Amino acid sequence: MGDEVLHRVFLTRVLEPGDEVGGRWVRERGAAEVARWLRRGGRALPGVSGRRWAGLCARAARADPRADLAVARAAEVRFVVPGTAEWPRQLDDLGDARPLGLWVRGRPSLRMWALRSVAVVGARACTEYGAHMAATLAAGLAERGWVVVSGGAYGVDGAAHRGALGAGGATAAVLACGVDRPYPPGHAGLIARIAQQGLVVGELPPGDHPTPSRFVLRNRVIAALTRGTVVVEAAHRSGSLVTARAAQRLGRHTMGVPGPATSALSAGVHELLRAGATLVTDAAEVAELTGAMGELPPDRRGPVLPTDLLEPRTRHVLAGLPARTSASVAEIARRAQTSEDDAVARLYELRALGYVERHGDGWKLTRQTMISVRGGRNPS
Repeated sequence: MGDEVLHRVFLTRVLEPGDEVGGRWVRERGAAEVARWLRRGGRALPGVSGRRWAGLCARAARADPRADLAVARAAEVRFVVPGTAEWPRQLDDLGDARPLGLWVRGRPSLRMWALRSVAVVGARACTEYGAHMAATLAAGLAERGWVVVSGGAYGVDGAAHRGALGAGGATAAVLACGVDRPYPPGHAGLIARIAQQGLVVGELPPGDHPTPSRFVLRNRVIAALTRGTVVVEAAHRSGSLVTARAAQRLGRHTMGVPGPATSALSAGVHELLRAGATLVTDAAEVAELTGAMGELPPDRRGPVLPTDLLEPRTRHVLAGLPARTSASVAEIARRAQTSEDDAVARLYELRALGYVERHGDGWKLTRQTMISVRGGRNPS
């Protein structure tokens, strides 16, 4: 396995993340043969142009896998490859776009953490609402024993990581650069804290820099690694929607947190929900969808009103009284669709409870009842 690791480290310097042509070479020929072919720099392997093959060979000539491993060891970073005990097998669902290996910084087992993980992603330039929802969701998931995975970026990503850490829970950041090179620079402290308490993961070798295409390709790893992806805020062209759509293609749970209908930062989430994603509003709903059988959220119901405790036929009699004027027993019985004797019995019960009062031969709601039950309005 030592040689296999060296060959795959070498290839991470040559092939871009998610390169399906290169992934097919490795699947069909093995990492060792592909590495030898690139080092020789002769005839191109099938599927690439001569110009691209020349570029790959130029990269291969500069690659030094032993040096990369030495730099990684100094930074307490390990390289995890397919087929080893720590490799998360769900990444194999990516097919030829599967990572050649993952650079991992942090003590926990990547495979064990990935078994119960949820991605929380969204806009970098999020609103206060988006940051609040991301942090609250992440904290709730962490308290339930879930690992919160995100991309370490500003906005929703950072809020999700902080929410999980603040709850004393587990979080992992999947970067689009070398894991020894925190990006964005403003999150250097946060990423260092994640590495101490959780995991920092990436496909690119030590010191490598991020590019726009690498951010997009990184998102497929987040989607494949986790059991589901929650998008908190996203405009129509947000990169977080790439993660969500990758999750859908992979058969993972895809969820969205709704926002104001007038917010451009929620437009992408709403489009995702219209396309079949599940609407969620808190960690309990996320856990119900992604967790094991029996992880159900509490029943959702409004406040219990005093009249909810009345027997149904008594509530019908109460509803038969007009809002501001008194009514005869006959009129109340007709409205409640009951007999006059039954109406009288229930009116006396309601009077004892303080809901109605008698005015001569008629009955009327008390002032307190009009305020608390009817709001001063007659619903009829």
